[in-house]
Amino acid sequence: MKQRLGAQNALYPLPAVLVGALVEGRPNFITVSHLGVLTTGQEEFIGVGLNKVHFTNAGIRQTGTFSVCIPDEKMVELVDYCGLVSGKNVDKSEMFEVFYGELGTAPMVAQCPVCMECRLHQVIDFPDHDLFIGEIVETHAEPEVLQEGRLDLGRIRPLLFDLHGRQYWALGRPLAAAWKAGLKLMEKEQG
Repeated sequence: MKQRLGAQNALYPLPAVLVGALVEGRPNFITVSHLGVLTTGQEEFIGVGLNKVHFTNAGIRQTGTFSVCIPDEKMVELVDYCGLVSGKNVDKSEMFEVFYGELGTAPMVAQCPVCMECRLHQVIDFPDHDLFIGEIVETHAEPEVLQEGRLDLGRIRPLLFDLHGRQYWALGRPLAAAWKAGLKLMEKEQG
C-alpha cells in the first residue's frame, strides 16, 4: 500500500533554467524550475511560475518579454547563485555575457547552450505566484548541441533540479524511443 503524502508535487526533477528580463533598465536573471510546456505546434507556449516577491516579475510585466535559458551541468554554481541572491541587491548580469535576439528586450545568457526568447501572452494571478505564459518567438542554440538540426539532450547536458531532495542532478541515459517503444504492445493487441 502506498503512503499518503498530502498535496505534494511529485513532478521533480525539472530543468533548472535562468529566466531573463529587463528590470529597471538592466538585465536580470533568476533561477527557476517551476516551468512547463503548454502547447507545441505552430504556436509554442511555455509557462513560468514565479513567486510574487521576485524582482524579475516587474520586468516581465513592464516589457512584455522574457527569456528562458537552459544552462548545462558546468554552470551549476552560477545557476544556484542566481537563485540565492536577489536582483534588487546584486547585478547578476555581470556574471554572464548577455545578448538579445529578435524581441530586443529579453536578455539571454550566451554561456547557456540553448536560450528561448518569449513574448508575454498572459499572466495568471495566483495568491503567492504569477504564472507567466509566454509564446516562444525564437530559440537560439549552439551548433554543437544539435543533432541533424534538432536539440540533443545528451549534448546539451541540462541541469535538473529536485525540490524534494534539494539537489541538482545530471541527465541519465536514454531508455527507449518515443512513439516506438509501445508499438510491440499495439501489434500484440491487433494480432
